[in-house]
Amino acid sequence: MPTDLLAEALTGPWSLVVMSLLVLGDAFFVVVPGEIAVTALGALAVTSGTPPLWTVIVCAAAAATVGDVCCYLIGRIVGTDRWRLMRAPRVQQALGWARRRLDGGTATVLFTARFVPFARLAINLVAGASRIHPPRYLVLVALAATGWALYQAAVGAAVAAILPGGPLIAVPVSIVVALGLGLLLDRVLRGSRG
Repeated sequence: MPTDLLAEALTGPWSLVVMSLLVLGDAFFVVVPGEIAVTALGALAVTSGTPPLWTVIVCAAAAATVGDVCCYLIGRIVGTDRWRLMRAPRVQQALGWARRRLDGGTATVLFTARFVPFARLAINLVAGASRIHPPRYLVLVALAATGWALYQAAVGAAVAAILPGGPLIAVPVSIVVALGLGLLLDRVLRGSRG
């Protein structure tokens, strides 16, 4: 009975809304588990058929795009040094890093930053403060968010397709795999900077 209740809650009509809110929140607060939610629903889509995998990808991409655009608008309207928190040395260092990266290639940086939570926030704030042309930014950010959503959902779907045992096995394992891939990506990016 508890297994059926869990599966029903995760595949219920609110699962996409909850996932989308987590992804949106993840744009501002990196501790919000947006990636985990997309990966978990990707696994559920394969093991239970609900929600359909394509809806997981579309909702995650839309929520990620909206979150990134909101950060862009904050950067554009507020700037990157209005509040005392933004003037802290570590924050200014991160924002300076983002400015240098954006100067080197906007598309590459937006795509890469979508996969790195702290970088994503800094890049989108600086993109707004730098007044990158809004239509160009929107297209690039939407493409990056779609690639990210596809990747996150595919990790969950692949684990669910490989492992037998339904959602109770596929969801936790896909989350562990997604966290492991994220840590590996962070390590590779840190190594390439050094």
